[in-house]
Amino acid sequence: MLLSVQQRLKDIGHLAVDVFTTGKRDGFQRTLILLLTCGLSSLLLSSLLLLYLLFTLSYELAVAGGIAGCFGALLTVALFLSKRVRCLGTLFMISIFMKKSRNLLLTAGTSIVVLRNIRNTLENLSGLVRSMICNLKAKKAAIGAPFSNYVKMLKWIGNMLKGFTDLGVLNLDSKLEVSPRLESEQFSVKLSDAERILNETVKYVQSVTNTVSSVSKRMLPAISLLVLMMFIALHIKKFRTDMKYHNKFISSKFVCFDKRRKAEGRPSVLPLTPKEEKMYTAIPSARPTTKEGKAMLKFGVPIVSHFAAWVFFIAVDALLYYFVDTVTKKLSELEPFHVPLLISIERIASLIGIRFVEEYHRGDFSYTVTLFEKQCLPKPKLLFSDSVVPLAAILLTLLVMALVASKVSQLRLMVCERFFSTAAEERVEYLHAKILRKRLKRKMCRLTSFYFKPHFWCPLLFKPKGDPDGSV
Repeated sequence: MLLSVQQRLKDIGHLAVDVFTTGKRDGFQRTLILLLTCGLSSLLLSSLLLLYLLFTLSYELAVAGGIAGCFGALLTVALFLSKRVRCLGTLFMISIFMKKSRNLLLTAGTSIVVLRNIRNTLENLSGLVRSMICNLKAKKAAIGAPFSNYVKMLKWIGNMLKGFTDLGVLNLDSKLEVSPRLESEQFSVKLSDAERILNETVKYVQSVTNTVSSVSKRMLPAISLLVLMMFIALHIKKFRTDMKYHNKFISSKFVCFDKRRKAEGRPSVLPLTPKEEKMYTAIPSARPTTKEGKAMLKFGVPIVSHFAAWVFFIAVDALLYYFVDTVTKKLSELEPFHVPLLISIERIASLIGIRFVEEYHRGDFSYTVTLFEKQCLPKPKLLFSDSVVPLAAILLTLLVMALVASKVSQLRLMVCERFFSTAAEERVEYLHAKILRKRLKRKMCRLTSFYFKPHFWCPLLFKPKGDPDGSV
């Protein structure tokens, strides 16, 4: 019972693939299977469109659902009526492993680094500069405190000196006036200009990054998908019209064609020579060839270069964060500097060398100075996890794509062969005739070169290299 159900499902799967690729609707069952297959395919693509509209373009659920529903309905009709559209959709799903999708993922990773790490680095730098400007402003406001202490000290000294000028018979009255003045207008102007330039620079950088973020989120995926569809359509056109386009694979159709020619008594090419096996690859084949290994390395070179750039910018962001954070901690741990300013005055009154009045006065005008104001300490941010997690997912996807990139080209050609069997047969005939022409050309070259050998004309005087019994 279980085996019969499995066999039935297997038969239905083969029938669905055959109907989807050939488009033959001779019967109600095949028509219904084709309609269901097209509906499921359009449902998958419309679901991806719905997610893009909801989470990338921030559309309302009703609007996004309506657009995705209309797209799904139109796509179902197009898939049902056109074999080219079905081939285009199938190759589009396969092409997520191709170079265009790799470039799309690399662009997405670079956008994450630019919009998060580089932007965070600029914000940390601007925060550091703001803290310096804030500290200078605070110091400008607090610089009057030491001077006020000195003023108080001078006034106190003046009051103490008044007692020394009172001689009983003659009283000398003096007034001590101290008016401190700080010339800080130019300093204030420079601080205001520095803050204004910093704010303008930060606003400009933020506007540029916001514009790039908005464009990359909204337009880049759509443009990339349109470009990808154009390349797929161009691939289908070249497959159907250009017999030389990627025609270096020995498929099952080629094997059947060669067997049929051999049964008819006509020239065949299988099995291939070792030199021809290096030029023409049998598909499908699980064993990677040297050419496929080179293609895998070529596919991975941009990944390595982009990964190095990502690591560099993330490392710069992290190092700047730890630098500012360490400076902030060290500055917050600094105690205020205590500047002692103590004055002592001893007053002694004597008459004919005899002391009869002795007074001792002491004044404390000490003050403290802070090196960096607490409210002006920078507060850096680190977006390490926000960028590393999506970049790790992108790198994992790119790694899988690099492993299967060499086989995707084979799968793409096999799909085109299933959809366009007439063009596939013409390509097989062209490749078969091409191999025969090359073999005939090599035979003619060997025969022609044999005529120019000395032992062909004078076998008694010259012996061939492979004839040890030859003699003069």
